[in-house]
Amino acid sequence: MPVSLGMPSAPPPVLAPRRQTRQIQVGSVGVGSDHQVSVQSMTTTKTHDIGATLQQIAELTAAGCDIVRVACPTDKDAAALKVIAQQSTIPVIADIHFQPKYVFAAIEAGCGAVRVNPGNIKKFDDKVKEIAQAASDHGTSIRIGVNAGSLDPRLLKKYGKATPEALVESAVWEASLFEEHGFKDFKISVKHNDPVIMARAYELLAQEGDWPLHLGVTEAGPEFQGTIKSATAFGYLLGQGIGDTIRVSLSAPPVEEVKVGLQILQSLNLRERKLEIVSCPSCGRAQVDVYTLADEVTEGLKDVTVPLRVAVMGCVVNGPGEAREADLGVASGNGKGQIFVKGEVIRTVPEEQIVETLIEEARRIAAEMGLEEDGGDDAAAGAPVVSVH
Repeated sequence: MPVSLGMPSAPPPVLAPRRQTRQIQVGSVGVGSDHQVSVQSMTTTKTHDIGATLQQIAELTAAGCDIVRVACPTDKDAAALKVIAQQSTIPVIADIHFQPKYVFAAIEAGCGAVRVNPGNIKKFDDKVKEIAQAASDHGTSIRIGVNAGSLDPRLLKKYGKATPEALVESAVWEASLFEEHGFKDFKISVKHNDPVIMARAYELLAQEGDWPLHLGVTEAGPEFQGTIKSATAFGYLLGQGIGDTIRVSLSAPPVEEVKVGLQILQSLNLRERKLEIVSCPSCGRAQVDVYTLADEVTEGLKDVTVPLRVAVMGCVVNGPGEAREADLGVASGNGKGQIFVKGEVIRTVPEEQIVETLIEEARRIAAEMGLEEDGGDDAAAGAPVVSVH
């Protein structure tokens, strides 16, 4: 009998409505409160290695990345931007530091946007009028990227260090220069490696204007630490409706940044949830090896990207209730497991058959929904969310 798992008619609840911003375009991607929060990452290749850079962009696209940033520290990199911008599967942002000539090269190359760092581009304020004119002529948006590690020396002297107030003052000043020349197609970031300082800076900045904001904890660290810091800061800000694009900065392959970013948005109901594995943390009550069951089910369903909640439970206390609440679940004990589909027990199987049964049922449900995935381009974007109870 077919199982109806249709999406709810009402949108899922969020912690707060989006802060209202002006709307801009980064190539084909709309940015601002009228659009979904977009996920960004940055290539780790040498940009002038066009083949390697485009290959990594394709991998990021497959993982669900919306916008990609590429470094442009040399003339060779600047020369490669036109081909990369034309052939990339998602909009390209050129990341510019130190040399203002590369800002103009990126605009001329047709990049969707240019990230400029006012703190380390030579005489940046003197170049704003020219940059604004060139960007306007080419339909290119700008990100004003203020960073704690490269704050204007005048502000460091005034505040003593990169405080939230110092970051915001820098951002507001640069925004005023662009707006003075009639240019409004920009978003702003005020990044810091401390999630508390970063979050406070964005809160203050959100009160100063209607600019779209790009969230990032800079130099967040290795994968585990960086994930925790980014999730903490992003969850706090996005939970207030603050933030229009995000980049999770990890000392890890960029695809991992995209996976974490998507999971953060899904957890906040800012993106449609895909496959969610609910599993208990195990305890003295558990009568089966929950860790192994959860890991094996997660691995077996990693290529499925349907809105499906699967509960893998190990005892009789919370197991039946969680399994009934899920689309598909198992309540395990005494060497066997009761398999639930939409709250109803459909069969009882030996412990050694739990994993294969759950995988089989999940794929059957997915097929009935017409959304069975084959591990193609969107597979990584639907990597399972694993939560514990």
